Amino acid sequence: MLKTQIVDGLEVYSCLPSRKTTKPALLFVHGAFAGGWMWTETFMPVLAKAGFPCYALSLRGHGGSAGREQINWHSVADYVDDVKTIVDWLGEPPILIGHSMGGFIVQKYLEHREAPGVALICSVPPQGLIASQFHLMFNKPQLFQEINQIMDGKYTDTGTLREALFAGEVDETMLAAWLSRMQPESHRALWDMSMFSLPNLYAMHRPPMLILGAEEDVLVPAFLVQSTGHSYREPVHIFRHMGHAVTHEKEWPLVVAHLRDWLEEIKP
Repeated sequence: MLKTQIVDGLEVYSCLPSRKTTKPALLFVHGAFAGGWMWTETFMPVLAKAGFPCYALSLRGHGGSAGREQINWHSVADYVDDVKTIVDWLGEPPILIGHSMGGFIVQKYLEHREAPGVALICSVPPQGLIASQFHLMFNKPQLFQEINQIMDGKYTDTGTLREALFAGEVDETMLAAWLSRMQPESHRALWDMSMFSLPNLYAMHRPPMLILGAEEDVLVPAFLVQSTGHSYREPVHIFRHMGHAVTHEKEWPLVVAHLRDWLEEIKP
């Protein structure tokens, strides 16, 4: 059963196994413009059924968490502190699963603390956002402009959202619901991810790591996911015919099954 609570001002979703388990807890970290809600309908129920206690936070200023009024001033370091807060609340280090910006935050978290495992899904690479921004600007200039409008809180439409996040067939009801939940993102955090707060590869703890990407991702292209794998000397799996929002693509069960199989191999 999915539950929601507030922990030190942060919205936390939980979806727990129906029986007692010895498997490690999972903490999901969402991407830009989103919230903890993005994990609740797909990944969390499947992995909870597989015996993993699942938690997803909404970073400060996102979803039901405090700080929406100051959204533009939140830094990546602030978001890392949010992850620390929920890890401390859990009482034991969870496996961290980050999507897009969330993957970048997870990488920054590893500068400070250890984790039993980390999954980076369509994650901003350790080299930052610059390459993906230029790639989008030159290949899809209209979409680049419209995404910048979303960042400023201006309305977009489902057509823009479909082009930015999805490659396959999309359920219109889900797309409209996603659009209604999207929100502005912190300008400061985006600058941090561009150049001012890139991960220090030499200071990071190196737990078991899973790196996943999507073949038709226009926001974090597959070649940048490959660069993340190269940076960490880890293999990369790219899902064909999928876009950035692999949590909600029609074939999302393939992604969560791959993640579940990897999780089963991690020793508690």
